[in-house]
Amino acid sequence: MSDKNELAENRTDWAEDRTSLANERTFAGWMRTGMASVGVAIGLKAVFGATDPTWLAKSVATIFLAAALFMFWAARQQACASHSRLSERDAKTQSSTNFTMIAIAMTSGTIATAVILWLI
Repeated sequence: MSDKNELAENRTDWAEDRTSLANERTFAGWMRTGMASVGVAIGLKAVFGATDPTWLAKSVATIFLAAALFMFWAARQQACASHSRLSERDAKTQSSTNFTMIAIAMTSGTIATAVILWLI
């Protein structure tokens, strides 16, 4: 009977590992989508930068930058919530601090992009 219990515990541990990795992949997917939004903002500025008035192209690009910021922090919130649920079961997961640090780095880069966008 203990062999069956040990096998069941192993399967549960593996399922928790898969769930943890899926959480990290989902977080990375949201980060990539946010970075794509930043890329669209830069592309809009490059393509429509010569339009008159220039604030129009910058405003539309800024909408995409704001969307990127929302994606970064929504991803962080969801990843931390999933991490919290997994931590209750002693699953070995990435630290919530890592999600926060990545979101801060992406936010900083996006805000810097917005500043440059409006200065040029």
